[in-house]
Amino acid sequence: MWTYRGQKRPDFAIVPETDQESVWDYPRPPILAPDERSVEVRYGDRLVAASTRTYRVLETASPPVFYIPPQDVNWERLRSAAGTSVCEWKGVAQYWKLAAQPETGIVGWSYPEPRPNFEQIRDYVSFYPAVLACYVSGERVRAQPGKFYGGWITNEIVGPFKGEPGTGHW
Repeated sequence: MWTYRGQKRPDFAIVPETDQESVWDYPRPPILAPDERSVEVRYGDRLVAASTRTYRVLETASPPVFYIPPQDVNWERLRSAAGTSVCEWKGVAQYWKLAAQPETGIVGWSYPEPRPNFEQIRDYVSFYPAVLACYVSGERVRAQPGKFYGGWITNEIVGPFKGEPGTGHW
């Protein structure tokens, strides 16, 4: 099904500058990459999570997804949300909503029992930048296109990205 797996950047991909990464150079299946940059997640003026000990999941055609260790999440701000989904690589996801404003809907997810290649992110949480304000080294993250995806787009990442119109065949 997948034509592109990170071995060769397609002709339609944006060529990254020296300080950028192309999502078309990321592998499929995805990998975990430790990241020590400052990551913050906020809802208004409330800090939901902050860390310098994250992992990025890097997967062909998708912006990285940052996962924050459970000890760096303000759990009093979150509550478990109904529903699950299955990632072919990471396993069954658990969803999270804001404790004070559950009507906001799902704001993040985690993997309580990840598959073996993703054991390092057990109970780590990622958040949807379309719903919460997410920052990497002070830069406000832009959300990956599409209603389901949770990729974090920063100025260092170039696409085009899965989720944009006309990308369903990727």
